[in-house]
Amino acid sequence: MPKELSPKERMAIPRHKMPEREPLERIKGFIEVNLGYTPELAMAEAQRCLQCKKPLCVEGCPVNIDIPFFIKLIEQGEFIEAARVIKRTNALPAICGRVCPQEQQCEKVCVLAKRGEPVAIGHLERFVADFEREQGEVKVETAGFTTGKKAAVIGAGPAGLTVAGELAKKGHEVAVFEALHAEGGVLTYGIPEFRLPNSVLEAEVDYVRRLGVEFITNFVVGKSATLDDLRAEGYQAFFIGSGAGLPNFMGIEGENLNGIYSANEYLTRVNLMRAYLFPEYDTPVIRGKHVAVIGGGNTAMDAVRTAKRLGAERAMIVYRRSREEMPARVEEVKHAEEEGIEFHFLTAPVRYLGDQHGWVKAMECIRMELGPPDESGRRRPVPIEGSNFTMEVDVVVVAVGVSPNPLIPRTHAGFKLGRRGEIVVDMNTLYTNVEGVFAGGDIILGGSTVILAMGDGRRAAHYMDLYLKGEFKP
Repeated sequence: MPKELSPKERMAIPRHKMPEREPLERIKGFIEVNLGYTPELAMAEAQRCLQCKKPLCVEGCPVNIDIPFFIKLIEQGEFIEAARVIKRTNALPAICGRVCPQEQQCEKVCVLAKRGEPVAIGHLERFVADFEREQGEVKVETAGFTTGKKAAVIGAGPAGLTVAGELAKKGHEVAVFEALHAEGGVLTYGIPEFRLPNSVLEAEVDYVRRLGVEFITNFVVGKSATLDDLRAEGYQAFFIGSGAGLPNFMGIEGENLNGIYSANEYLTRVNLMRAYLFPEYDTPVIRGKHVAVIGGGNTAMDAVRTAKRLGAERAMIVYRRSREEMPARVEEVKHAEEEGIEFHFLTAPVRYLGDQHGWVKAMECIRMELGPPDESGRRRPVPIEGSNFTMEVDVVVVAVGVSPNPLIPRTHAGFKLGRRGEIVVDMNTLYTNVEGVFAGGDIILGGSTVILAMGDGRRAAHYMDLYLKGEFKP
């Protein structure tokens, strides 16, 4: 047992950096970039936690993990117990430890952040989740009883996985209906293996399955069956977590040229369909030499770093604002810069130019300057007249956002929708205006984060449980 440190001693410990693969090595393939903490690094980092009496980090976590408790257990070398503390409220810790924006949530409000760097909560979460899995110590505590109530979850993304696991732990019979051939939703098709290995995702999904959840893949609710069909089969409560799979485009000239992808299609081909292993896997993807990715979020970073790994000589981010306004995670931008990604800030495409065969060959852009803040709080980009120039490209990936999946609202009358096509819910209970139906994640938020979707899932599961027991009557 390590000796108890004083707050002053804890504050003197510098944050421990996550070990990473070297940039020239990692761009050769899709092996994970971050290597994870060793037990020694994890225990040393855990010593930095001040064990605050009023832990703001817990309030900053959308699923309210008992962060000080699990970190104290790590400090004491109780790694398996630390993992189980996390899993009381988060069934997917190995995923969250890798892809959640902790710097904008739990770590942002860490007391240490006021004077220096916060405790590396995300790195520690990843460490204990990986340790538990690698040691073969994953313990599944099922309800041990059944309520006889049936719930249907539409979509096996982070919101759906969370709802399903929570309801199963409460003794309900749960089936998850997934349109794709693999579970995970955006975790599977949208996040490259160099950030989230498929083996880690599959293990987390298997944990939810072992809780008693049934997964039915290749099943499109709205096509394969309707909600009413599922009601007729005995399902009494529903959760819609079908995500934001509708890509946005800019509506500019030449956008239909060959070689121009939405980020959704590009990443789905590579991540889900394994296009980078073509012809071993039979879904091809164009490997451009000069690839431009339009946008500045995490999806844009994933796409441009993917292009680099597919052999692009120039892999470029084209973003209409400055670096300071980029919504992408700081870590993702840093990794992109290390890997040789070019950044063209204050630049926006105005049209695409094609060759005689209909393939994109160039992109006309315009320079921008920043005006007053817009509704997002970021300074609004304003075109500079006469600043147009042309950039040579042979592949373009458009990553300017997504909209909620429209299939269920289009095929099921009665849902109240917002202006972007999102399903409107009571934000406290996540109940829709349709009897027995709840919704959460990107279908109500638009493009958001994994952990916010999971927060929706936990809240929805609470009220779905009450609904199934007749204790919640909207």
